[in-house]
Parts: sequence; structure tokens; C-alpha cells
Amino acid sequence: MTSLDPPPTPPEPRDAPTGRVRIDERPMRVAARMEPGDIAVIDRPDLDRATAQALVASRPAAVLNAARSTTGRHPNRGPGLLLAAGVVLVDDLGPDIMALREGDRIIVAGGTVTRGGHVVATGRRLTREDSEREVAEARRGVSAQVEAFAASTGEYLERESDLLMEGAGVPELRAGIAGRPALLILPDPGTAAELRRLRRWIRDTDPVIVAVEGAVETARSLRLRPDVIVGDMDMVPEAALRSGADLVVRAGHDGVAPGRTRLDKLGVPYEVFTVTGGAEDASILLAEAAGASAVVTVGAHFSLDDFLDRGRAGMAAAFFTRLRAGDRLVSSQTVRATYRPRISAWWLVLLAIIALAAVGAALWSTPWGRDVWESIALRVSDLVNSGTGTGSAG
Repeated sequence: MTSLDPPPTPPEPRDAPTGRVRIDERPMRVAARMEPGDIAVIDRPDLDRATAQALVASRPAAVLNAARSTTGRHPNRGPGLLLAAGVVLVDDLGPDIMALREGDRIIVAGGTVTRGGHVVATGRRLTREDSEREVAEARRGVSAQVEAFAASTGEYLERESDLLMEGAGVPELRAGIAGRPALLILPDPGTAAELRRLRRWIRDTDPVIVAVEGAVETARSLRLRPDVIVGDMDMVPEAALRSGADLVVRAGHDGVAPGRTRLDKLGVPYEVFTVTGGAEDASILLAEAAGASAVVTVGAHFSLDDFLDRGRAGMAAAFFTRLRAGDRLVSSQTVRATYRPRISAWWLVLLAIIALAAVGAALWSTPWGRDVWESIALRVSDLVNSGTGTGSAG
């Protein structure tokens, strides 16, 4: 081999995923662009549940994380969800992995990433045992996380006190929410199945449909037209953006409002809601401020693990958002457990007709009943003939 010959391509291990790179600083945008078999390249320390679920739904060959997927600061659930779905996860690859370009074809062999036979970065390929051990270690530090949450509440209240107490900064919506239930649809693998279970309640109550980011496609697939769309508009189909729904872009206090540029290019009207927390928190605050009689969530999770999974800043936002919504915030599971379908007037009429027919059939089966029916028929015939005769004489 001469010095001009290309370096030999190393043999591809049996379990080494090969695919096209999808890379972005925001993992949710990566998930929205991916096709099955692509490889996601992200930079997300403490990979959270919602991000992992979005990635799993896009069926990647692998997820490569420049940061540590679990830092130990809190017991996050994202890595475990990816690994349970059979997705290869390599983390702690460092900043070099972010130098890859969109569309590059790479090979992931163990913890090593190669492109064209050259090593791009080396990290750590996680196993389910690794993830479970790290989460267990982080869970032992829950008391420290609760202390951090307590410390962050002061910062949150200082920044959002006007919003929480006065409703300052909440955009006004065209959708008539006041006095009506709001159905808040969140992106989650179980959302579609849960919406099918709620069909009768949705038909009977006609709630205002509020869809968050990727949940828009789920709602539309079940023929539910969102009245309000909240969150990152880069993740929403263009047809939905042009549907006439209220569009609310969630912006952070750093001024970043994902999807605003796209809406400006499309020329569709929208509102910006600057708030600490995620799109889920923003949508709850919107529905509550608009006067919804109830805010029914589909796809929301709020167990202790889910609460800790949000991290320090997210915990404070989630906690105070739910305090603000109060008793009006309920889960779809609670609605299904307590809702009793209403019987429509048409069903009552139909039941009455069936009951009368059954009584008539029972009477006809007896001699007395036949005499009664013949008497009624004779009386009706006389009335008809009398009316006809009168009309002819006139």
C-alpha cells in the first residue's frame, strides 16, 4: 500500500450501527427530522424522559450524546427509556462529535464513532445495567435535589411572581375557552391510546383542544382539530400552522423562541409567551388564565421520578404551575374513572318506541289483546273514513 492509498476501512462489527447523521443543538428538532435508521447526534446532559420518548418515536439506529446522559445531579429517566427500546446510546463523546455534518454517514463500533475510516470521537456505550446503576446512585442524592429545588423556588418566584399572582404576560386567545373544559394533549407514546379511550367524553363535552408540539400530529391523526397549539413551532406540520388555530410560541427569558422564525416566514399570526419552564407548563398556564372550567391532561406524568427528571429549574416551574391551576388540573385517567356518559334524547325516544312495540307484541299474543287492537283499528278506520267523507262533501 502506497502513501497515496486511502486508509483501510475497519471491518464493521455485527452490532455496529451505521447510518446518516441528524444533528442539532436541540434534541427535539433532531427527533422531528429523523427517519428510521438515522443516527441522532445531541448535546444534552441528564437526558430527560420527554426528549428520550421523542427520539424513540423516530426509531433511530443510535443516539450519540456529546455530554453525559446521566451526570448524577438527579435520577433522570431518559437513558433507561432509550436502552429499553433497544436504541444504542453512546455518551460523553465530547465536543468533537458536534463537528459532524448533517447527512454524514458514520459507523458506531462500541464507543467509537468513525466517518470514512477516520475516528471522529470516542465515548462510552451505555448498557441498561450502567443506566440503572447511575440512576440508583443519583436517587440516593434525592435529598440534595430537594434542597436544590427549595433554593430554586425563590429564584422562580422572583422572576415569575407577576405571572403567577396577576396573570401578567399571558397572551389572549381567540379560542373561546372561558367556562369550557380544555383538553391538553401532550407528546407521549401512550397519548393516542388514551385519546381513543376518551372519545365519548370528548363527544359529550366538546372541549377546547390544546395541543403541545409533537402532539399536534397525534391529535390530527384521530380527527381532533387543535384550537390552540403551544410550544416549538418547528415541530408542528405546516398544515396545522395554517389551520387557523391560536399559535403560541413558548420563549425563555433568554429570548430564545423556537419556531418564531418559521412562523414569520409563513406569515401566520402568533403570540409569544415568555415563561420559565417547558411547553407543558406554558399550556397549563394559558388554559387556566383563559378561564377553563377544567384542564384535562393527556400524556402528562407527575410522579416523584418524573418531577426529579425535570432538573432544578424545571421542578420549580412544574410545582408552581400546578399550584396555580389548582383543582382545575386533572388527568385523563381521573376523568375516565369518574365520568358517566350521558344518554341522548334520541336514545330515550328509541327506547320508548322499543318498549311500546314490546308491549304491543305482548298484547297481540292474547285474545283480549287482539280484541283491543281490532277495536283500536276499527275506531281509527272510522275516523279516517269520516274525515274523507266530510272532505268529499265539501
